[in-house]
Amino acid sequence: MTVRPPDHSLVRLLDGWLPRQRWFGGKGTPIDELSIGTATALLTGDPALHHLVLDVRQGDRVDHYQVLLGVRRTLPERLRGHEIGRLAGEDGIAGHVYDAVHDPDLTRPLLAHMAGETTVGPLRFRHAPGDAVRTDLDGVPGSAEQSNTSLIYGDAYICKLFRRLSPGVNPDLEVNLALSRVGCTHVPAVHGWIELEAGGDGAGAEPVTLALLSEFLRGATDGWQLALTSVRDWYAQPAPQDQPAADAVADAGGDFAAEAERLGAATAEVHRDLAEAFGVVQASEAELRAMADGMAAQLDEVAADVPELRPHVPAIRAVFAEVADAGPLPFQRVHGDYHLGQVLRAGSGWVLLDFEGEPARTPGERRALAHPLRDVAGMLRSFEYAARFLLAGGEAAGLGPVGTGAAADETPDALEWRAQAWAERNRAAFCRGYAAAGGPDPDAHRALVRAFEFDKAVYEVRYEARNRPSWLPVPLKSLARLAN
Repeated sequence: MTVRPPDHSLVRLLDGWLPRQRWFGGKGTPIDELSIGTATALLTGDPALHHLVLDVRQGDRVDHYQVLLGVRRTLPERLRGHEIGRLAGEDGIAGHVYDAVHDPDLTRPLLAHMAGETTVGPLRFRHAPGDAVRTDLDGVPGSAEQSNTSLIYGDAYICKLFRRLSPGVNPDLEVNLALSRVGCTHVPAVHGWIELEAGGDGAGAEPVTLALLSEFLRGATDGWQLALTSVRDWYAQPAPQDQPAADAVADAGGDFAAEAERLGAATAEVHRDLAEAFGVVQASEAELRAMADGMAAQLDEVAADVPELRPHVPAIRAVFAEVADAGPLPFQRVHGDYHLGQVLRAGSGWVLLDFEGEPARTPGERRALAHPLRDVAGMLRSFEYAARFLLAGGEAAGLGPVGTGAAADETPDALEWRAQAWAERNRAAFCRGYAAAGGPDPDAHRALVRAFEFDKAVYEVRYEARNRPSWLPVPLKSLARLAN
């Protein structure tokens, strides 16, 4: 049953609880109005499960958030840390209300609904064609800090619940389904999804993706963590004497270059499959100029806010101008937010995740076609970040400072040399693997790669200036090197 309840008590509880959640995107800005857009009962009794979509207005912006609401007469100790509050019977809800993603008794019904492809009010549960979704597993939240919530179902599935909802089909579902159809081996298999029927948008409006059920790759290792392990090993080694930088990094324990090369090859293969699934178009000169103009506009905006960027503006602008005159280029669907945190090293090889695109972009921008070297540039920037993470603040993340190894007493210039040596070795290996597997050779398109790197680095400058000022030197040092 679907209702729009005038439950001011529940609204008040949610209004106090929502801003404290890690996935809430409006932190630092007051909530002007919170209302319940849809409320759907998925399980009655004790415990009960309700699906909510919250409409949250902050200034002139309205965002929509997904919440699974559990209700119990008596709340077990294991769930007390996830309680939202208590209701005394308003609109038929009596008892403790809490975030149901932490209750295995209430996450199992999601699988049952997907297995049966049921429709409950505006919610539609689907499974992949020919798939038989298991219904005997309990879901528990993953531990990673992220903007969504992932439920792990044993060794079988991971269900990503999209907390802040975007209009239409989420690109992560759209792309993964398309890649599965063309037989791509570098993405997890899609098993099911949940969607919300479009409301008030006219005939033909796309449903809103609420969740994506995919293969769970137990034992796979996050690419970012693998890279950081290699960086720590490199910083722990004594300073090399009379040895080229690349050879010195190679001789250190935990060299990552072989994996970087394999990752480059996997990236090229996924780009090939994306081209097959969605097609390729030739971007016109007008479209390239528009792309360059957009890069320049972001540059101007960030330089106005971050004075440290201004010395690099002329060199960056000149590179953007080169791209505007680069002539027709092939554009296709790409990952859109590609970095080491978006890949897993599984037993079968590298696997790419999270095709949502950059969170701050509009749905249209996330689906926009681009040159595949944009993804390459994103990964090259990620190698730069990994190389400098421990220098910029890795100790704050519990990973320990650089000073615990042989680099403890080295000068800032020596540490920067180490960072650049590690980054350059792995950047080169990634590009080598990418070109060898059939991707456009980054060495043959240096101006284009530089433009994409500059654009990403400018984006990073803005992000770090606003959120982590101590990390601002990471993209600024990259800009200084790229500009020379």
